[in-house]
Amino acid sequence: MRALLVCPTILLAALLAVSPEVASAQMKLSPKATAPGGVETRYFTSIDGLMDGNADVILKETRSGKIVTAAVLDVCYPVSKNSDRKDRFVVNLQVSGQTLTGTTQSLGEKAPVTVKLARKPTGDTFEFRGQIGIGQAVTEVTSPDNADLSEKEFLDNQTTDDGITPQPKDFTDVSPEAIAVKVKLDTATDFLKSLKGQDIEVTLASLNVGCDALRAGEQTINMSVDPERAAALLAKFKAMPGVTAAGWTAGITEMDRTIRIPAADWRDGDKINRDKLATAVAGVLGKTLAAKPVSQSFSPATGKLKLVLKRPNQDFPALELTDTIEVAGLVSSDKPGATDRLMLWIGSPSTTTADESIGAKLSVSDDAAADEESDQPDDNGAVEALARELKGQRWDADKSVWK
Repeated sequence: MRALLVCPTILLAALLAVSPEVASAQMKLSPKATAPGGVETRYFTSIDGLMDGNADVILKETRSGKIVTAAVLDVCYPVSKNSDRKDRFVVNLQVSGQTLTGTTQSLGEKAPVTVKLARKPTGDTFEFRGQIGIGQAVTEVTSPDNADLSEKEFLDNQTTDDGITPQPKDFTDVSPEAIAVKVKLDTATDFLKSLKGQDIEVTLASLNVGCDALRAGEQTINMSVDPERAAALLAKFKAMPGVTAAGWTAGITEMDRTIRIPAADWRDGDKINRDKLATAVAGVLGKTLAAKPVSQSFSPATGKLKLVLKRPNQDFPALELTDTIEVAGLVSSDKPGATDRLMLWIGSPSTTTADESIGAKLSVSDDAAADEESDQPDDNGAVEALARELKGQRWDADKSVWK
């Protein structure tokens, strides 16, 4: 049985969208089990086989004792086979004995929907059989062995964590370049269009409006920006129409590859002298990787550092092959607002080998076998060397403090 991640309060109102009075009454239901014969709300969170098993289903029943007095079916599903785009319908079902029927239209594509299900208790579980039609497509439902949940059990399985931290105390749990905005679905298009032409990278996966977003009516959009511009952008976003939350979130930084250093030596006024710091970092990496720094650059959108180093390849020295090593990095204040410390993250090195000698070239391939698991590249203690050279601190994961 698939657990669903939806906002409980919004879901209860959405599922019972008959009238505000009905929704209000249902939201006041106690999550505790009622006495035998009393009114009780139960949930099914899957019906096997719908949309090739890709449908996200919630069937909510209101019962008086063992008799179903009302039912609401909420189904979120791909608009077409192998599509990431979702549609959804919510239908109030008519109850006639053990038969549940209803008609509606989908919320996105406005496709006509018909539902006819027969439910059958089978010991401690329930069997559903029947048909669900969406547009011209009809799905035969044969779903045995469905366990129901109490309202308390259902709500306990939900989560509303969007990963957004509006005011982090520092950048140990969130990443300084990673920000996120929660925006209402009816304003999401305008919000995204407003980002065009700006130095911002939008995470493609966050553009997918999933079932959680459809049910909540809000979408969380993740972005990467230069850490020096993140706070100002978030303040701007919070004032935009439809935005209900904005803040920092998880990103590229990993604390085991991050050091904290004094800021005084690396500032020009209130700005970080990133070129000076990048040169120092490249010098340390040149020693630990036995390579020569050849270039350094910062992304105007994300502030991400890219260092390139080269060294002779030692696998077959007579061939004079060259290793090109790329290392990503990020430098920022160690927390939002005023601080006298900087945080420096250095990624694992990525190495490619090519023949850069004069004359005819040897083509080489470094493709690993498909079934081999590649080990993390060896950086010869680069992070520890940087901490020593820059008088920095490493993160103690066990104690959750800088050491």
